[in-house]
Amino acid sequence: MQIIRYPNREAWSQLVERPHLDISQLSDVVNGVLNEVRKKGDEAVKKYEERFDHAQLSSLQVSEEEMAEAGQQLSEQLKEAIILAHQNIKTFHESQKFVGVKVETQPGVTCWQKSVAIERVGLYIPGGTAPLFSTVLMLSTPARIAGCKEIVLCTPPSPQGKVNPAILFAAQVAGVNKIFKAGGVQAIGAMAYGTESVPKVYKIFGPGNQYVMAAKQQVSLHEVAIDMPAGPSEVCVIADETANASFIAADLLSQAEHGADSQVFFITTSEHLLDEVVKETERQLALLPRMEMANKSLDNSKFILVKDKEEAMALSNCYAPEHLIIQTSDYEAMAEKVVNAGSVFLGPYACESAGDYASGTNHTLPTHGYATAYNGVNLDSYCRKVTFQHLTKEGVEKIGQAVAEMASAESLAAHQRAMTIRMEWIEKGE
Repeated sequence: MQIIRYPNREAWSQLVERPHLDISQLSDVVNGVLNEVRKKGDEAVKKYEERFDHAQLSSLQVSEEEMAEAGQQLSEQLKEAIILAHQNIKTFHESQKFVGVKVETQPGVTCWQKSVAIERVGLYIPGGTAPLFSTVLMLSTPARIAGCKEIVLCTPPSPQGKVNPAILFAAQVAGVNKIFKAGGVQAIGAMAYGTESVPKVYKIFGPGNQYVMAAKQQVSLHEVAIDMPAGPSEVCVIADETANASFIAADLLSQAEHGADSQVFFITTSEHLLDEVVKETERQLALLPRMEMANKSLDNSKFILVKDKEEAMALSNCYAPEHLIIQTSDYEAMAEKVVNAGSVFLGPYACESAGDYASGTNHTLPTHGYATAYNGVNLDSYCRKVTFQHLTKEGVEKIGQAVAEMASAESLAAHQRAMTIRMEWIEKGE
C-alpha cells in the first residue's frame, strides 16, 4: 500500500488515477468471438463454452429439473438469507416507482410522461472464483418490479455443465424467466444478437472481467443498450480520530479480496488512526483465505493523511468512488457534502457488505470515476419514459405563432407549415 501524507491539490489528479488496463489487445479476441456467435448462434456458444469453461453442453438452457434441484443443495440458513435480502431489495426498489404528472404548460397545451418497462432484458452473472448470486437479486428484482416481460440470465457453468445452485435459487426467488449456461464474451454476444436458444435482449446488465466489459462496450455501439461502463471494483473510506481501526481494515480488505485489480482508498485526518489502520490491515490480511489476491489489490491502494474533513471530502469527490464509507463523528453533515459517489455508507456500523448483500440498496454501481456522471442500477434503469402531449385549438392559438417563427428561422418550411395549416384552419372556424 502507498502511504501519502498531506498531498498538494495539484497532485490530486494523479493521486486519484486508477490502475490502467490496456484492453486494446483484447479487441481481436472479443470481436472474433462476437462475430462467430452472430453467425453461428448456439453452435458458437457451445464451442466457446468448451474452450473457455471446459464444459461440453448438449443444451444451453437450464432445465426445470436443475432448477428444482438447486434449492435442495443449499442450507436452510443460506436460503433464508437470500429470501431476506430479496425482500429488502424489493422494498427499496418499489419505493422508486415513477408517478407521472400532467402539466399544462399553456392553456390547451398538456404534457406528461409514462414509465414503460424495457420488454426484454439480459443479465450477466459471473461464475468463476466467486459466483455472484447476490447480483442475481440486485439485477432481477428491480427488473421484475419494473414489469420487464422477459428476464434472461446467462452465467458460466462448471466443467461438469452445472450452474452454481445459489445462482439458480436466487433466480427463482427473484423471478428470472430463462437461464442459460454461457459465460464470457459468448454470453454477451448471445444476448446481444440472439441465438436459436438465447433470446435477443434490448439491454444488458451485469459485471464481469475485462473481456466481458470489452464485449459489452462493443455490442453497445450497434446492437443493444448496456447498464453502464465499468472497471474494477473500489472503495473509499473517510475517517477521523473517532473511527474504529479494526472496522476500517475489515472494510478495506473486503474490497481488496474482490480481485487483484480492485482498489482501496483510505482518507483520514488522524495520523494515529492511519498508523493503526495500517497495522490492523496487515494483521487481518494474514488471516484471509484470499490473502494473495487481496495483497495484490493493496499494491494499487492508497492511504492518505489530509489536513481536515473538508479536504477529505473534496479529495473523495475528486476520486468519485464506487463505494464511499464515512466513519466520522459528524457523518450526517459529511454526507451532505457528497457529490460524486456510487453508494454511500454512513457511520461505524454501515459496512459495504451490507449494501453488497441485504440492506436493500443496489450494488451494481459506477466504477473507475464514472460516478461523476452515472448512478448505480435502480428501477429507472429498466424503464423508458415515453412523453405525451395534447393540444386543443386554444393550445394552437397560444403557441402556434412561436412554433412557426422558430421553424422559419431554422429554414424548415415543412415544420412551419405543419403548424400554420392548423392555425389557418382554426381561424376559418372549421
